[in-house]
Amino acid sequence: MKALMRFAFIGFVMVCSFAQAEDEDPYQKTIDTFKSSPQVAEFFNAAYGYALFPTIGKAGVGVGGAHGKGRVYRNGQAVGETKMTQLTIGFQLGGQAFSEVIFFENKTSFDNFTAGNFEFGAQASAVAITASANAKAGTTGTGVGASATTDNAGKQKAIYNQGMAVFTHAKGGLMYEAALGGQKFSYKPL
Repeated sequence: MKALMRFAFIGFVMVCSFAQAEDEDPYQKTIDTFKSSPQVAEFFNAAYGYALFPTIGKAGVGVGGAHGKGRVYRNGQAVGETKMTQLTIGFQLGGQAFSEVIFFENKTSFDNFTAGNFEFGAQASAVAITASANAKAGTTGTGVGASATTDNAGKQKAIYNQGMAVFTHAKGGLMYEAALGGQKFSYKPL
């Protein structure tokens, strides 16, 4: 049990160090990272708006959690601040840091997210733009889901599901999990 706790502590410290290692403008750096993927760049050009999280830290040993701060954009301008919190229970061990972007297809999906308390549950998925990243999300309550399909070449391809598409990018860490839990978001206009 002590070894397990040490491993969890090391994972947590790693996640925290990734979160603190951000540049002066982590938002622009994160946008540039996501735009470097041609698939994601298309969404920046066509989406009604998006929520961007430069770093989400996640750690757990049986019970885990994740947290990240972000901004919501409309027409390329920041219009609000958002926070993501996640609590997970299940088989999990380690820690990781990742970036996340949620694209809103239209005004309705944008308004649903910015109405206050929004939640992803266990059923939808995000497209990882690196092979080592993933995040799962779904719907409960007032939330909606995002999902991905596989194209003829076997690569994941994002699609809007109920007006949203989600992408993640791994920044570092190592975490093994098979856990249930949803991402919950809060929003505050600028």
